[in-house]
Amino acid sequence: MSVTLYTYPPCSTCRKARKWLQDNNVEFTEIHIVESTPSSNEIKQLHENSGLELKQFFNTSGKKYRELELKDKLPNATEEELYEILASDGMLIKRPIVTDGKKVTVGFKESDFSGAWTN
Repeated sequence: MSVTLYTYPPCSTCRKARKWLQDNNVEFTEIHIVESTPSSNEIKQLHENSGLELKQFFNTSGKKYRELELKDKLPNATEEELYEILASDGMLIKRPIVTDGKKVTVGFKESDFSGAWTN
């Protein structure tokens, strides 16, 4: 199995996810989520494949999220607007995101990774 791992290298949670994938022999391609931020269409695909609520894709503890006062803006935004907001800055996206093109995990929980990324 080969997956795509969207990370922000200084992020400790991303480093834990990378280590878990390495320790469990899961091949991955790593993408720097700030330097190569997914497009709104890519985010839409990730969202649809994840089965998660779109708000779970937002890095709600991030500085950028607070600066833009997104907590107040998100409830009234359309899905398309939310995809555009996420695509505007990789720091707004919760990470790590792992996908094999069908399944998607957001954030790092060992139990979620074990269920999704082991054969």
